Amino acid sequence: MDKSILILDKGTRCTAWNYSGQRLVAGLDDGTVVIYDSTDPASSTFISTSRFKARESSITKVFWVPPEYGDAVACISDDGKLSLWEEVTEDTEEHHWKMRKCFDGITSQVLDVQFGDGQTCLKLVAACSDGQVKIYELLDTLELEKWQLQAEFQNVIDLVSKFGNATCVSATISWNPQRSEGRQSSFVLGYSSNTPALNSPKVWEFDLDHQRWLPVAELSLPDDQVDEVYAVSWAPNIGRPYELIAVATQQGISIWHLGSNPEPDGRLSTQNVAMLSSHDSEVWEMEWDMSGMTLATTGSDCVVRLWQSNLNGVWHEQAVLAPAVGVS
Repeated sequence: MDKSILILDKGTRCTAWNYSGQRLVAGLDDGTVVIYDSTDPASSTFISTSRFKARESSITKVFWVPPEYGDAVACISDDGKLSLWEEVTEDTEEHHWKMRKCFDGITSQVLDVQFGDGQTCLKLVAACSDGQVKIYELLDTLELEKWQLQAEFQNVIDLVSKFGNATCVSATISWNPQRSEGRQSSFVLGYSSNTPALNSPKVWEFDLDHQRWLPVAELSLPDDQVDEVYAVSWAPNIGRPYELIAVATQQGISIWHLGSNPEPDGRLSTQNVAMLSSHDSEVWEMEWDMSGMTLATTGSDCVVRLWQSNLNGVWHEQAVLAPAVGVS
């Protein structure tokens, strides 16, 4: 028999699990952030342990900071503001949440953010409504309020091109989850906007020699570059000679192979190996499992679909998880 592990507050807009699956953060319509904890891991039940007012407007996205930097969450509100909160203990007080940073320097609306570990420090990439991508670096691992803007650019292959009148509705970011000394930081980013050149997913990699971010691949076919991108997800790699990235657009979910060795022009080779029929609707989110072999997707049809590749490299739908009857 199915058993509920927690009941979310009325007005919940977004949620995110921490790395261990033992804590859940939820953003509410009234600007409140709620933390749920599992007090007894063996029971798999969660209760609300903390709540705080992050903004006056609705919270639209929440994210956990990587665990090695403490218990902290980032929040994007409906007005496009980005703030960072940390769980602290001061003097004899109990644990409470304190705002460490409000990124007031971002004048346009923040649409999406993701944290990624560089070789030297924690990085944060923020995609904004004007098409600008901003990369921040944490200056001190013990002080989450100290961030520095490292780079700013638009999501275009031709770095000379500039689009001043771009209007972006949403954005999606996924860092390369692999950490290795021989590979620089990289992420994939796509937009949903009125400017086709910004939409198509680009893979960005940090060029250590010139201390700048460069677009090393574009994950779209020539006829699909105008498509708005709903979601991207970079798979963990446990030994493949190539990277695996999923891209969701109005055409469906495409699976891409990304080469590991640069071509003479510095770009990485790409191959579209599958186009999945998707949800016959907008895809909301995609996540790979720890092995990078199973892709979970969900969309406006309110079901979760699991996708896998067989031994011949053919991708197929492995399972469909639908809500129980009477659950909306």
